Amino acid sequence: MSTKDFVEKDYYKVLGVPKDATEAEIKKAYRKLAREFHPDANKGDAKAEDRFKEISEANDVLGDPKRRKEYDEARALFGNGALFNRQGRPGPGAGGGSFNFDLGDLFGGAPGGAQTGGAGGFGGGLGDVFGGLFNRGAGPGARTGTQPRRGQDIESEVTLSFTEAVDGATVPLRMSSQAPCKACSGTGDKNGTPRVCPTCVGTGQVSRGGGGGFSLTDPCVDCRGRGLIAQDPCEVCKGSGRAKSSRTMQVRIPAGVSDGQRIRLRGKGSPGERGGPAGDLYVLVHVDAHPVFGRKGDNLTVTVPVTFVEAALGGEVKVPTLGGPPVTLKLPPGTPNGRTMRARGKGAVRKDGTRGDLLVTVEVEVPKDLDDKAREALESYREATAGEDPRAELFQAAKGA
Repeated sequence: MSTKDFVEKDYYKVLGVPKDATEAEIKKAYRKLAREFHPDANKGDAKAEDRFKEISEANDVLGDPKRRKEYDEARALFGNGALFNRQGRPGPGAGGGSFNFDLGDLFGGAPGGAQTGGAGGFGGGLGDVFGGLFNRGAGPGARTGTQPRRGQDIESEVTLSFTEAVDGATVPLRMSSQAPCKACSGTGDKNGTPRVCPTCVGTGQVSRGGGGGFSLTDPCVDCRGRGLIAQDPCEVCKGSGRAKSSRTMQVRIPAGVSDGQRIRLRGKGSPGERGGPAGDLYVLVHVDAHPVFGRKGDNLTVTVPVTFVEAALGGEVKVPTLGGPPVTLKLPPGTPNGRTMRARGKGAVRKDGTRGDLLVTVEVEVPKDLDDKAREALESYREATAGEDPRAELFQAAKGA
């Protein structure tokens, strides 16, 4: 993602959430859109695939509190054209307004415009933010292509059974990602002696004018952001220093995950370069349906059939649980059809290790075949309750309305 994209793209609009959206609202919006535009659900649809990538990119920024903070600050400073010139005064597009504060204080410099510190005259404060966002190429502390580089984030998917999602599971994931080329030890050069890129002078980035005296930076296209160019390109990686690598990893999926949830596993992505940290692994979880149990948040659900006699007279009913012994629930006399009761602690595992509940819905079962004795008993019951009309209140309410 280039600096221009970081500043100009409206990730809040991409996810359809307000700028003050909570982490939960951002996560909910991402899951909904990811399911709708996922390539598996839109096979052959290039627009849906591009939309899915755009949604994932927006979530990578807004779903990370640190990156979201940097993004918001960058948008606030540059997104509306509020650029400053080298003297610290509003540049073109700043709206013509005046500033009644000292920009030296804002950027951590000395009062009166005497700036101290590192590259570009910023000694701290928002200068650190600019350093992180725009990677200034000149002066002390500038990032160069010879420094460690973080590995790329990778994505994968896994399908779990209902029970595995509730209890957690360790599953094998076969992943393909970019890793340092083994043939050239990640240098990109057949002899292991790459030279400094003349275009970016080893920084891995090139600058372009952004207006108002600021320069925006993008990865150098000649060295692909590495700062080095192979003198004799490696035949395996074609001088990139990176080659495709496949590996199988045992990944622990935590208990209580839900269908469509995206899990972030730090440091499980592509290996970094020159000792840099590995990227992250994002796993999209799919959960198969269960023939008996359902799920509502941290609670499991089950529908249990009961006889008319059990519902009318009350009694004890055994109820199955997921992976455990059955529990016994007491039906009070006159239990209506559709009533839900609760078996505490028999649901899904929560993040704190406790369990939700099992919600048991009663379904009164009407017998289809009656022998003579049962039919005679029901006829007697009908005669005994002939004066009762269960629909009387219904008709009375209808007339009143």
